[in-house]
Amino acid sequence: MAERYEMIVGLEVHVELKTETKIFCSCPTIFGAEPNTQCCPVCMGLPGALPTLNRRVVEYAIKAGLATNCRIARQTGLDRKNYFYPDLPKAYQISQYDRPLCYGGWLDIESGGEKKRIGITRIHIEEDAGKLIHDGERGTMIDCNRCGVPLIEIVSEPDIRSAQEAKLYLKKLRSLMLYAGVSDCKMNEGSLRCDVNISVRPVGSSELGERCEIKNLNSFAFAAKAIEYEFERQTALLERGERLTRETRRFDASSGKTYAMRSKESAEDYRYFPEPDLPPLTVSEETVARLANELPRLPDLRAEEYISKYSLSEYDSEIITSDMALADYFEAAVRTSAYPKLLANILISEILGRVEQEDFYCPISPENLAEIADMSGEGLINSSTAKKLIKRLWLSDEPPREVVMREELFQINDREALTEAILAVIRADARVVADYKSGRTVAAKSVVGRVMSATGGRANPALLGELTQEILKSQ
Repeated sequence: MAERYEMIVGLEVHVELKTETKIFCSCPTIFGAEPNTQCCPVCMGLPGALPTLNRRVVEYAIKAGLATNCRIARQTGLDRKNYFYPDLPKAYQISQYDRPLCYGGWLDIESGGEKKRIGITRIHIEEDAGKLIHDGERGTMIDCNRCGVPLIEIVSEPDIRSAQEAKLYLKKLRSLMLYAGVSDCKMNEGSLRCDVNISVRPVGSSELGERCEIKNLNSFAFAAKAIEYEFERQTALLERGERLTRETRRFDASSGKTYAMRSKESAEDYRYFPEPDLPPLTVSEETVARLANELPRLPDLRAEEYISKYSLSEYDSEIITSDMALADYFEAAVRTSAYPKLLANILISEILGRVEQEDFYCPISPENLAEIADMSGEGLINSSTAKKLIKRLWLSDEPPREVVMREELFQINDREALTEAILAVIRADARVVADYKSGRTVAAKSVVGRVMSATGGRANPALLGELTQEILKSQ
């Protein structure tokens, strides 16, 4: 199917802004509060209640737009999007229709060893709806705490051609939002979730097929799986000569399948019109300039600096810059290190494997990790000792050079000492020589392993391997 059909994917990503109050009222936005304890007449849509736009919401949305290379509208406004769902008490959502705050942007992803640019059609601000809670005994209940929580919706161009590209796009977008400081992007709390729009067409065709929308995916893996399943479902229908129906679907994680929810609405169904209770919004050049100056160095710029300044690979640079806290940690460490490439390797291979939470955190100070890298680069310790130091300092951070000196963990580089250790192993088990000379090269690895064990992992592994080969050949 993949050879005969092409998937066309566009993503609508909803990002919850980390403001202290809601978009049109002063209710708090604390996650996990008791149901219906963070709402008022405004966010519940009671008659006579009037909204007031939160300035910080607009500023955060502009920052998100600048981080994704968008143009910022100088004159815009808000609109009413009319629809009735049980979790929307006032039966309309205040959003933006034909005048988005940000538009015409893009971001780059690395796919298959090549850079690909994904266009961003628009970023607009809107309010979130409430949350339905289904209970087997009491039925369906509504929690209005989430009503009025500020969102930005980031709509991509239909430039994505695979589930992997969608995953890379979402990861890059999440990274940019974290760098911009506009959201915590905690997908498990719904701070970042996406809707997938997908259609298929015969390879070589320029016409778009009928698209389906898959709603509310809250993990990179689920988004990829939903896209893969939906591609198979749509191509199978076309192969059987059936017509695709434009509809909204949901993804069931347990089965890995999508299921129809309802027919897909169009803009006419929502009956958009300008929000009468809010004035038009004007954004000044000075405001945009100020917000641009507040943005930190973004991932792509940092990655370029790491490649040119520290000779890091594109792969290592991309991993380190994917998380702002991780990049900040690396920069703090590399300032005191003479071995930046080795430092990056230790950070990626040893530290990241120990970080269990979504956001980067390391209990070892940047200076101490730099010291471990420098001792490794100077040949004072080997990789085995470096791993032991990291494991130890993870529980109780202290200067690693002091630990090495106190506990005599220096790497053994003495050829005579290593030669004697190798000969001791051979004397204890003469079969290794015969095994080696019969072609079983694993015998040399056995000797190296036993010497490493006898020296507490402190032997210089490269020198040990070289001496072992020489001695076994000469026996």
